[in-house]
Formats: sequence, structure tokens, C-alpha cells
Amino acid sequence: MSSTLHRRGQLSAIAELRWRMFVNGLRSKRGKMELVSRIIVTAAFALGGLGGFATAAGLSWFLVSQDKAELLPLLLWPIFFFWQVFPVMATAFTNNPDSGELLRFPLSYRSYFLIRLAYGFFDPASALGCVGLLGILLGTSFARPSLFPWTLLVLLTFALFNLVLMQTVFAWLERWLAQRRTREIMGVLFILGMLSFQLIGPMMERVGKKPHPEFSRATQIVTQVQAVLPARLAADAIAQICHAHSLAGFTSLLFLGTLTLAVTSLLHLRLRAQFRGENLSEAAARPVVAQVQGLQVGWNLPGFSQSVAAVFEKEIRYLARSGPMLLTLVMPIFMLVIFRLGPLNPMRPTNALSRTPDMAFPGAAAYALLVLTNLVFNSFGGDSAGVQFFYASPVSFRQIMLGKNLTHASILLANTALAWIAVSYLYGTPRLSVSVATVAGLLFAAPLNFTAGNLLSIYSPRKRDFSTFGRQNVSQTTVLASLGVQIVIIGLGAAAFAIAHLYNNLWIATLLFLVLAAISIPIYLIVLGRIDGIAIRRRETLLAELCRA
Repeated sequence: MSSTLHRRGQLSAIAELRWRMFVNGLRSKRGKMELVSRIIVTAAFALGGLGGFATAAGLSWFLVSQDKAELLPLLLWPIFFFWQVFPVMATAFTNNPDSGELLRFPLSYRSYFLIRLAYGFFDPASALGCVGLLGILLGTSFARPSLFPWTLLVLLTFALFNLVLMQTVFAWLERWLAQRRTREIMGVLFILGMLSFQLIGPMMERVGKKPHPEFSRATQIVTQVQAVLPARLAADAIAQICHAHSLAGFTSLLFLGTLTLAVTSLLHLRLRAQFRGENLSEAAARPVVAQVQGLQVGWNLPGFSQSVAAVFEKEIRYLARSGPMLLTLVMPIFMLVIFRLGPLNPMRPTNALSRTPDMAFPGAAAYALLVLTNLVFNSFGGDSAGVQFFYASPVSFRQIMLGKNLTHASILLANTALAWIAVSYLYGTPRLSVSVATVAGLLFAAPLNFTAGNLLSIYSPRKRDFSTFGRQNVSQTTVLASLGVQIVIIGLGAAAFAIAHLYNNLWIATLLFLVLAAISIPIYLIVLGRIDGIAIRRRETLLAELCRA
């Protein structure tokens, strides 16, 4: 009894601490902006959750009322995949604090374990997943009210399994990514795995054109394996009770509970090691005999100062060492291949590219600009505590920002050139008017993107951590602002091409983009000229955010 009260007191103290941190954060303008941004993001998630809730409730009611409860996996599998994949794919929308910071306080292990689960429960994926399960519960209960207690028990077990699995994946990934070499390997494998999923559709479509008897056997194996997986077990537990097979339903629930306990044991092993003081880090390098090296001269960029060239060299070297970042930056080329092989194949008369083949190159260039969003809108995130050296060095922030923007522009230029080559090979050489209009569009879009990115990098910075999953690397204010900027840019670009297409003259789009560029470039230069004063006024916020432990 005393241990229970002690644990309850610890949890209450942590809840109060989080509340006080939230209230105190509202004293600053940035805290108020974060609150407004979070309300808007929460409202957007709520709309999506209501749609999922209505869909889950309606379909589950229909399936149970039609005595087809065995088809409930069609609802449970999407919830399972969303619950596990969304936190990894959309870390910008998650805000899970680092529970490892609590280990410095005298917490009991049970309290620490429960706190870790509580942090996971308040993740947007968990919240939306629970809303979907609630819809299934209500739909099933309306169809057959007697199923309510049993369905509630099954869905609670399924929700607990998803919650524990998500935390287990994050905990073990952090363990494997504790060292630089394994971190790079896992990052490359992860992105390659995500890209490979996009190839499944085109491959299956091409394979489906020919008869393959061996696939029937593979389908049978997949069906048998799926029968012992969580979503199928949960659905089977409900369906068997619907058909008055109590023993079979209880057995499926028992298997689901066993899987939950097994995953919980894996999470326990990882959290127990952390609780006992395990602090993995990169081992010290093996001492080597110092060798005399010649003087290495920095890069020289014609037309730019040595300070700008030094920042440009630093950014390029940092990016060159990051395998995952390099793969992200070449995504436009990969997506062109996907569109060429998949349902957007321009050889088909039923898709959009067959009607507007000239849009392949502008679309690839626009996507090349979009993949730079995380870099442009959080320019100092990768510098972390090193940002203090910028303040100590005899270099203006205008030169620092110019060097970073020069890096972003170089990457954009390289991606655009590669996209032109890829489009020429896959779709045919773009017409001169299309190429010129696309370049003119980038002259308008890039300066506007860089202007907003420079301001948000100082006003709303966020320290980036590439070794963890499920934690936010950009602020909510930056997320909304960048989304708004991209919507404006894409909207104006689409409008310019639409007007040109209406008059059947793409040179009109070039003229419109040049007019817009004549507006965006001076705005960029004005903001860049004032960036020193902004950086000085915001130095406390910038240093406090990026230099925190």
C-alpha cells in the first residue's frame, strides 16, 4: 500500500512539473505561438480522427450486423500500421519529451516504466488509433449490444499491444543508433526500406500481367502467417464470440495477450538497462601516432568572401557525411522512376501525365524544393551548441546565412539538373519553354523559401537529433509556417502554369514567374541585410534552445 501511494505521488509530481513547464512557457511570445500552432495542429488531427471514427464505426456496424465479423481485420490492420508507422514518418507532429531526463530523479522503476507508456499514449498516433478503436467498439456494440464487454476487453488488449510495441521499437532503435557507425547503417537501411515499399505497387502491377501459379502458394503462406498476428487475433476473438465459439475466441485473446506480454518483456529489458545507468555513447577513438600534415587550404568561391566560402564548405562536408540526408536529397529522381514505372506512366491514356506530359519537369523541380524544407527552415538545428562559435567569430550572420543559403541553392540546382536529365530519359526532353518557365519559377520560389527559412531558423529554432525516432526536430510554429509558405508557392506556381495552359503559351508562365521573382528577390535581400540585428536580438533564445543538454 505504501509503495502504491509512493508511486502515485511520483506520478502526480511529474504531471504537475509538466503542467508548470507548460504554463511558464506561455510567458514568452514563442510559447504563445507554440500554443496557437499546437491548437491548429490538434484541430487538424481531430478532423482526421472524426473521419476515421465515423468510418470505423460504420464499417464495423455493417460487418457485424451482416454476420461478417471475420472481416474486421480490414479495419484493425490500417489502425495497426498507422499506429506504428506514423510516429516514424511524421516526427514533426510529435512532441514526446525525453523520458531519460527523469532518471536523474529518485524515481522507482515502475514509475519510470509507466511514465514512458504515458508519454507514448499522448502521441498523436496513439490518440488517433484509440479513436479508431473506439469507433469499432461502438459500431460493434450497436450491431450486437451483448458483445460490448468482450469487444472492450479485446480492443483494450490490442491497444495496449500497439502502445507497448511502439515504445519498444523506439527504445531498441535508440540502443542500436547509439554509435555513429550503426546509426548511419540503420539510417540508410531505414530509408531504403521506406523507398522499397513504394516499388511494391509497380512491381506487383507488372507481375500481375502474367500468370504466376507460385503466387497462390505464397498467398496461402501469407494468410497462415497473418492468422497469428495481432490484428487478425483481435478480429478473430470478436468473430468467434459472434458465432458462439467461446473457446476459440478466448484462445485468440489469450494468444494476443501472450504477444503483448512478450513485447512488454523486450521493452522491460531495454528500460531496465537505462534505469540501472546504462548510457551508451561513441567509444573513444584508438590513439594513433600524430602525423605531420600539410596545410589544408579552404575552398574558394569566386565572387564570395572567405567567410561565406567557409560556411559553404562546412555545410557541404556535414551533408556529405550523412547517408540518410543524401538519400533524402535524391528523392526527386527516385520519385520520377516510381511515376514512370507505376500508375503515373505517361504511356497510359488514363493518367494525368498523359494529358500534361510537360508537367513532369516542373513537378520534379517543385519536389526538389520541397525536400529542402527541413534544412532551410531549421538552418542552425544541425549546428546545435556550435552556434555559439558563430557569435564569437568575427563574421556577420548575414555572411553565415548567405553561406547556408548558397548550400541550399547548390543542392537545388544540382537536383534540378539531375531531374532534367531523368525527365529527358524517362519521359522525353522537355520543351525549351517548359525548361525556361521552370527555372524562372525557381527564381521566384527559392528566394521566398530562403527568406521564410532564415527568419524561422532564428525565431523558432530547434535542436536536431538524428539518432532518435518519434521526437520532434522542428517546432510546431515552424511546421505550420513552412506548410503555409509551400502552399503559397505551389498555389502561385500552379496558377501561372494554368494561365499559360489556358492561352496555350508557356512563355506566359515564364513572364509571370519573372514578375514574381522581381518581388521575392528584393524581399530576400532586405531580410538578409537585417539578419544581423535579428540574430543579436534573438541570441538568448537561439543559444538557450540549441545549447541545451
